[in-house]
Amino acid sequence: MFTMSEVIEFAIRIEENGEKVYRDASEKVSDPSLVSLLQRLADEESEHLRWFSDLKGTVKEERVNSQVGEMGQSLLLEIVGDQTFSLKEWDLSRIVDLKEVLKIALGFEKDTVIFYEMMGSFAQEDAALAKLDQIIQEENRHIKVLSEFLHK
Repeated sequence: MFTMSEVIEFAIRIEENGEKVYRDASEKVSDPSLVSLLQRLADEESEHLRWFSDLKGTVKEERVNSQVGEMGQSLLLEIVGDQTFSLKEWDLSRIVDLKEVLKIALGFEKDTVIFYEMMGSFAQEDAALAKLDQIIQEENRHIKVLSEFLHK
């Protein structure tokens, strides 16, 4: 199987991707309300990143033989399916249609919630589960805000 540290590392990458892309996009769009929204989303992704980084430091590393570890990584990739959890393939600065930027970000946030809900099934401590639930709520709020902005 895969270790909790591997799952947390994946979550860290998700948050890093989100923060970077939101910050980059906020510097390249001209709509002041969109700039503000993207900066706020980046700040929240940064907070999530710090929490996952702190959590990783508290998780005891389990010993897993290499063959089982490889199977776990394959299983994790299978679980998340075709969800990319990355905005790298999209150059948001080149997309001139504001609605397209919002749709891409919305898809990213929805994929993130799916992963974190799956991750919650592996959480063993009530405090970690409560914080993860809080992050899921924040990601769901991102979805709501992005959806509202999209339908303006």
